[in-house]
Amino acid sequence: MFTIDRIILLAAVLILLGIASSKASARLGLPVLVLFLLVGMLAGEDGIGRIAFDNPVAAHALGTLALAMILFDGGLRTPLASIQRVWKPSALLATVGVVVTAGVTGLTAAWILDLPLLEGLLLGAIVGSTDAAAVFSLLRNAGVHIKSRLKSMLEIESASNDPMAIFLTVGLLEVLINDAPLGAGLLHLFILQMGIGAAVGLAVGWSALRMINGIKLDASGLYPVLVAACGLFSFGLAANLGGSGFLAIFLSGVVIGNSRFVFQRGTFLFHDGVAWLSQIVMFVMLGLLVNPSALVEVWLQGLIIALVLILLARPLAVLLLLAPLGYNWREMSLVSWVGLRGSVPIILAIFPLIFGLPGAPLIFNVVFFVVLLSATIQGSLMPLVARRLKLAEPPPAVPAATLEITALDDVDADIVEYTLGQESRAAGRRLSEIALPDSVVVAMITRKSAIIPPRGSTLLQAGDHMFVVLRAETRVFVDCVLSDAAEVSRDALPGNAVLRLKGMTTLEALQRSYGVQLSGDGELNLDQMLRDAWDGQPVEGATIVRDGVTLSIDDMVGSRIATVAIGLEPHATPARMTR
Repeated sequence: MFTIDRIILLAAVLILLGIASSKASARLGLPVLVLFLLVGMLAGEDGIGRIAFDNPVAAHALGTLALAMILFDGGLRTPLASIQRVWKPSALLATVGVVVTAGVTGLTAAWILDLPLLEGLLLGAIVGSTDAAAVFSLLRNAGVHIKSRLKSMLEIESASNDPMAIFLTVGLLEVLINDAPLGAGLLHLFILQMGIGAAVGLAVGWSALRMINGIKLDASGLYPVLVAACGLFSFGLAANLGGSGFLAIFLSGVVIGNSRFVFQRGTFLFHDGVAWLSQIVMFVMLGLLVNPSALVEVWLQGLIIALVLILLARPLAVLLLLAPLGYNWREMSLVSWVGLRGSVPIILAIFPLIFGLPGAPLIFNVVFFVVLLSATIQGSLMPLVARRLKLAEPPPAVPAATLEITALDDVDADIVEYTLGQESRAAGRRLSEIALPDSVVVAMITRKSAIIPPRGSTLLQAGDHMFVVLRAETRVFVDCVLSDAAEVSRDALPGNAVLRLKGMTTLEALQRSYGVQLSGDGELNLDQMLRDAWDGQPVEGATIVRDGVTLSIDDMVGSRIATVAIGLEPHATPARMTR
């Protein structure tokens, strides 16, 4: 048997154990990253697996690649509107916040571990940033939903604060090992990291979009691979130019993910799988790298440093930066608590080992213990903390299951299969009663082995498969209509969106499907309501504001109102009409 054969078998077993542990995450109340780390530790030299792995260089290389793919997936799934809404607090936390957290934690570490001041600050810099893999996994898979503004801020902060932590770590190592001077040199390094990283990420993302949409590949399965290659190119180019590859790959993901491109949904699914595989491989590998017996020797010092980081350093940074921006104490408390440490600090803790710093083993073991404690305590208690602070929200309105059949290359539309869940609000209603947007077309309905013609009178049932042709901008509305949520809040819909409905849509269907409530008889339809508002003489383009909702006559067929445009942005003005 060749060595590679054993390595493949061993890797497969560890990945399978990692996937199995993810299934136990919800039952045990532990974040998946903790379980992945434990799998690696149990498989390691001090565990039952007896696998000897002591190669910091290989661990750093593999960890960097895995983290890059996790950040790229995070960028692909980060709406540009979220960045525009929270860029200021996210940027402050990702830069100044890391410095404050690193400073307080570093001073504590120097005192507790009896280290020189610069080595203590080095440890603080290593644990100064929150971890994107940990935060993304927690906020998207923990079964609790927090306010979208806070969720966006935490995700964007965690994805963009790595350059600052890397800058501080590398800069302090330069001072410690090469006696490099503090000051202008470090400032120049920071500007290069952030400036080149941002420029390369945006440029590669823009160029990649044109290439992806312009090239005609015979195999659709190559499109996700092409997108991945573009992301890795942005990372490698930025890093080789002296910038932050992590910032570059995240920004290129944001640019690509917020635009239309060929085979988009399939690409998102592919990268979601790659991100999960990257998490499993990275955390299991990092678990293999540590010796549990070494953690026992530093448990007390690590506990004190972790408590200072969780209860003092991070909250102090959040308070100083978010209080002036108008965040209340409950929001700042939650942001403080979700400052999880994960793979990035462990990977950065490998740097001193690679450079041969005398105190490197102690720093690595303490950092690993702090990460394990942070992820376990903060991650497992986050749902409880969010509920106690009254910042947890009902889950968003999404259907039981969706599957994109294809993204149409030359047409601005997708074909999506929706499966109606047992609790779907559309089940038990006729197709004409579910208020789908005007441009949406139900192409086919299947029920078990039967094909049901999609007519207005068709009665929908749980388990039905609906094949829907839709545009990207209407996806959120279709998800809302076909969701399993008992009721839908209008606040869950995008505030600047325009919903176009058929004139025959009733007020009751509008309220049930989208949470938009208009005064009047529920059996009244939009055509009748607007006709009454205009004394039976409506004209195309006429607008009325009623109950904080703007309704415009979008299209007329003869004297009949065919389509009504509904603006969902709130209005404080009373009802008014314009022509």
